[in-house]
Amino acid sequence: MHLIDTLPPALTAFVLTALFGFVIGLEMHSYRRAADKDLGFGTTRTLTLLAVLGYALALLDPGLGLFAAGLIAVGVFLGLHYWGRMRGGEQSLLPAMIALLVYGIGPLALREPVWLLILYVVVILLLLGEKPGIRRFSDAFRSGEATTLVKFLIMAGLVLPVLPDRQIAPFITVTYYQVWLAVIVVSAISYLSYLAQTYFFPTRGVLLTGLLGGLYSSTVATVVLGRRAHGTGPEGRMIGTAIILATAMMYLRLWALILILGHRVTAEELALPFAVLFLLSGGVAWLLYRGSYAGASDTSGESPRHPLEFSTAVLFAALFVFFAALAHFVVRGYGAGGLQVLSFGVGFTDIDPFILALLAGKFHVGEAAIEAAILISSGSNNLLKAGYALGLARNRAVAPAALWLALTFLLSLAYVFWGLR
Repeated sequence: MHLIDTLPPALTAFVLTALFGFVIGLEMHSYRRAADKDLGFGTTRTLTLLAVLGYALALLDPGLGLFAAGLIAVGVFLGLHYWGRMRGGEQSLLPAMIALLVYGIGPLALREPVWLLILYVVVILLLLGEKPGIRRFSDAFRSGEATTLVKFLIMAGLVLPVLPDRQIAPFITVTYYQVWLAVIVVSAISYLSYLAQTYFFPTRGVLLTGLLGGLYSSTVATVVLGRRAHGTGPEGRMIGTAIILATAMMYLRLWALILILGHRVTAEELALPFAVLFLLSGGVAWLLYRGSYAGASDTSGESPRHPLEFSTAVLFAALFVFFAALAHFVVRGYGAGGLQVLSFGVGFTDIDPFILALLAGKFHVGEAAIEAAILISSGSNNLLKAGYALGLARNRAVAPAALWLALTFLLSLAYVFWGLR
């Protein structure tokens, strides 16, 4: 039995309230000292006493009537205090806001789980302690990013719940809900990669561009890096390393998509070949990196495209439906062999909607045929990227990377014809 379980709940809540009020007071003092100016209200002792006051009023009146009256009184006092300081030229609302938040610690400690109280305090401390980082992020925040986030929330929170989980047509064996869910999951992974590249690694190097770009789209990353390698000379081997890393991350992204969308059996069966291709690609990338030109420039030179355009989502959904219908007719007419030929051709387009359509649909082929189609399409997509790398770079230093991409196609075929039988 933990020591905290032996204490009366009211005593535990009081200790936590006083402790957290004191810690926030210390952080507020540090914030004031770092700002090098008098922010007025909010010393360590004042904030601690304010937290205890909120606790006492919430304990005396479980209906929170006294607490509400105290909140009004504290709010009036803080308003008068702020008005007086504003007349003196001080316009910061932060001390008043922190005081009101600290006053609310007591009821949380008495009524809510400890994890919620801790989360509440952690957010306050982070907002106080990470001022330089928040300022840098605010300065780097691009115009329109909030609108983009709203688009994603509309897609995920408004459109998805109202879509019926009903098959679209007799020859399209996926539902409206499955199509849009796939759009949201793919967009979310791409969006996280975009945010990481744009805000957390703004001065990203070539290798990081390959890693993060592979989570966004390994094909797009290869095109960007291939253009970058044109005319660079021997340092193109560093870019070739990044191209391989982008493809390695493609396998990780595909496996995560399969698992997130609930296809656990397929994810388990593909774990071995994907892991082997991922690790081998990482090993080859490491060998190329060791032999790369030591003075290579390590900047990407091109910003990532924004993944959350509505037109992109509609195009992905249309491709999802198209590939689902096409796979239905091919399987019905030509069976598993026809599906393998189709998967090879699709590899030279966008493979994500094809793979997700295969997994969501109901086709009269076995699980092994679906897994083979996924491996073949991802392998032929690597052939496309090898062509992009050579054609855009026109640099011999990228040839080893292109050769490895072509070899991954052969390894995928070998596993299909010998490992899945």
